Amino acid sequence: MSALPLNIGETGDGRSTLRSPHGVGAPGVTSPVSPLPGEAVVRGATLLDVPTLESLMAPYVATGDLLPRSNYDLCRHVKEYLVAEAPDGDLVGCGSLKIYSRDLAEVAGLAVRADQQGTGVGRVLMEALVAEARSSGIAEVLALTRKPAFFHKLGFVLAEKGHFPLKVWADCARCPRQNCCDEITVVLKL
Repeated sequence: MSALPLNIGETGDGRSTLRSPHGVGAPGVTSPVSPLPGEAVVRGATLLDVPTLESLMAPYVATGDLLPRSNYDLCRHVKEYLVAEAPDGDLVGCGSLKIYSRDLAEVAGLAVRADQQGTGVGRVLMEALVAEARSSGIAEVLALTRKPAFFHKLGFVLAEKGHFPLKVWADCARCPRQNCCDEITVVLKL
């Protein structure tokens, strides 16, 4: 996967949609409006990014907004992650697309550095993950979240977790919070 320029500093109406018939990283991709200075990119994560992925997610793991992911798990699944990289090389956000079947994928591990909250980084990462799902022919993208308002702004709607038995069987059955889950399921039909 090639890097997707964020073209930070563009002006526009703030609706922030990716416009590329060919998916992430295609020529002619325009990107969301963001007040971040300079040019940033969304790119596929590498093994060298794993320590930073852990750091980006740590505050959200501490609050319970994200489930913990071990270094081993991040290394094993690093190809599922996208990162937002600032012009200075710092990673300011991350997220993954977990594919369960030809019809279903999940956005997981979405985290944005605290000083970048509200700047559009999360939206850009989500749009890139959804574009990746679309280009793979995925029919639905789900997320389990404690922050459904963010996803509603991106077109996700409420759903019942039970409608996604592949997700429940693969992850929820062995989750430490399975008997006390407070996450809300949202889905986007592509």
